[in-house]
Amino acid sequence: MAKIIEFTGPVLVSRNDQRHGMWSVDGTLTFVRPTKAPDCVLDGWVLPGFVDAHCHIGLGVGGAVDERTTLAQAQADLNAGTLLIRDAGSPSDTRWVQQRSDVPRLIRAGRHIARSRRYLRGLGHEIEPEQLVETVRKEARDGDGWVKLVGDWIDRGVGDLAASFPAKVVKDAISAAHDEGARVTAHCFAEDTVDDMLDSDIDCIEHATGLLPRHIPRLVEQSVPIVPTLVNIATFPDIAAQAAPKFPVYADHMVRLWERRRERVLEAFEAGVAIYTGTDAGSVIKHGRIAEEMKELHDAGLPPAAVVDAAAWRAREWLGAEGISEGASADVVLCSEDPRIRLETVSNLKHIVLRGSLVR
Repeated sequence: MAKIIEFTGPVLVSRNDQRHGMWSVDGTLTFVRPTKAPDCVLDGWVLPGFVDAHCHIGLGVGGAVDERTTLAQAQADLNAGTLLIRDAGSPSDTRWVQQRSDVPRLIRAGRHIARSRRYLRGLGHEIEPEQLVETVRKEARDGDGWVKLVGDWIDRGVGDLAASFPAKVVKDAISAAHDEGARVTAHCFAEDTVDDMLDSDIDCIEHATGLLPRHIPRLVEQSVPIVPTLVNIATFPDIAAQAAPKFPVYADHMVRLWERRRERVLEAFEAGVAIYTGTDAGSVIKHGRIAEEMKELHDAGLPPAAVVDAAAWRAREWLGAEGISEGASADVVLCSEDPRIRLETVSNLKHIVLRGSLVR
């Protein structure tokens, strides 16, 4: 590790605050010039390392993966500039990842909590409604302040998306998590599921493909953010095509949700709903795609500065993580151009620095 790194380019302390003159000294950021000469000088636009707020470290297609695969996932995210991950459910115990200094920082949410036989096998706790409250309590205690619910999934008896648990039980479970000091986020594809979650005082909505105009004022009023995971939503047409022969109603529903994906995100953004970047990496989505998710948000209509905010400053503040400030950990990325103007620069980062170590 270079003990002293000098950053000679503009330092984007926040979306609207730009400074010059910053150093990393023994892995800590400072705006005070060190007395010693730098060991390394880096030029470029400096901003906090990106946040992937919906990522599955330790998860593969069939469930938990081994440590070697888990490490490769984390390194792929690191090489894309993701320096902070909010886990969105994993069957693996990834506490060991948090002990390493050469991979992104990780906020764990424990294992998905799903309805019995109503989710992908091997991924989550599959339980019945009467078990939900206690399971949520356990995951709240075992995680790092987050619990992940599977709010809906295909109900083969109905032939369409349907809520995983009764609304009353969900409300009790979320209240239990809050009692334990944890926040709850939920996988939500369908329209009615969003209503149930807002009625239950949910803390975040994942995917939010069923977002309707009636939901938006409530999201704003209740300060509930969404993580759209648009790189994952792009798979909906393929899912629908596979399901159509047996479940045509479900297939049609998934296509309609996909068709409105960009319109939905833009409506939420323009109304003031907080939006954060998340790739849903793990299982079928490859890791290291944070720049693609940022592009998807821009394609939906968000200005470059808002997209970078969703991936950097505002996302870190939401998660209680350090950004760029005196004494903060040196977890930064450097772009060739101002990403608030030219978003495409995030796809080809000049440098990545994690805990004061130059990754590249």
